[in-house]
Amino acid sequence: MTMKTSDQRLRVGLAGAGWVTRYHLESWARLAGRATVVAIADPNVAAARSRAEAFGIPAVYESVETMLSRERLDAIDVAAPREAHAPICRLAARHALAILCQKPLAPTLAEAEALVADLGLGAEARPREGGRLMVHENWRFRPHYRRIAEWLREGRVGEVRTVTMSLLTSGLLPGADGALPALARQPMLATLDRFLLMENLIHLVDTLRFLLGPLSLAGAELGRSCPAVRGEDRASLLLATADGAAVSLIGDFMAHGHPPEQFDRLEVLGTRGAITLERDHLRFRGDVEEDVTLDLQANYSASYAAAIAHFVDRLEDGGPFETGPEDNLETLRIVEGAYAVAR
Repeated sequence: MTMKTSDQRLRVGLAGAGWVTRYHLESWARLAGRATVVAIADPNVAAARSRAEAFGIPAVYESVETMLSRERLDAIDVAAPREAHAPICRLAARHALAILCQKPLAPTLAEAEALVADLGLGAEARPREGGRLMVHENWRFRPHYRRIAEWLREGRVGEVRTVTMSLLTSGLLPGADGALPALARQPMLATLDRFLLMENLIHLVDTLRFLLGPLSLAGAELGRSCPAVRGEDRASLLLATADGAAVSLIGDFMAHGHPPEQFDRLEVLGTRGAITLERDHLRFRGDVEEDVTLDLQANYSASYAAAIAHFVDRLEDGGPFETGPEDNLETLRIVEGAYAVAR
């Protein structure tokens, strides 16, 4: 694609108007001098209009196809349900648009691999049709994970020996009003055949890959206890780094004694020190000690802003995306493997 000159802004179309798009649009607004969202499309036109009014988006469409046929766009931000990702990406590629697609690329590894092959995507993430594609995997862009990555690169913990990561929440346990907090927040979660692992823990798999490098899957167990959801609500994965460090990942949405909010917990044990993330507290213990109190909500918003800014930066300088299609396929291979062995 032809990049914008310094006095022109990237013209972006947003596919989707769901809950998460608030953070997308707030992030695009931070790039007001470099990019602007000029249109939004969603079958729920009322939701699209609401987003358009809140963020000053001039055009609203019921379908992405109509939006792309009528608007002069440079890029598309795909924040639609995962089943729509591949069709929208193919359509956008035919219009030679740069594509930012929410994770995962597709509901299954096979579908994602087919999409990458169809668009001619490779290590350079440049489809034959002339655009580029980045997967919006924003978890690793949270400021505290970037700091942890710096500590690991600096060798603070020495050789990594053991890593544990968990996402424990009571979001599928009834609250005082009888409602399930996780479904009150995002009702669509109830309809997913692949729920906890593909929707939530996939972020943590990607983050662990970002922090530790290549991972292999040694085993997995999945289960479902909540009748209100179709997919799994608990999962345990056993992984290993290329150097043989043991990595365990656990998630449970019916965890008594835990809040309905979702908090990551991470512990990295090495030969020289340890890193612990516990809710809003990040600390390093070793030859020096460092304690950091986190603003988790600010960091959550910042992760969207950083991911979208990275997309625009790489479009401008032509560099590779950190979360290009090939990288996302590596995450999907672990996730798909877990579904296979746990079946």
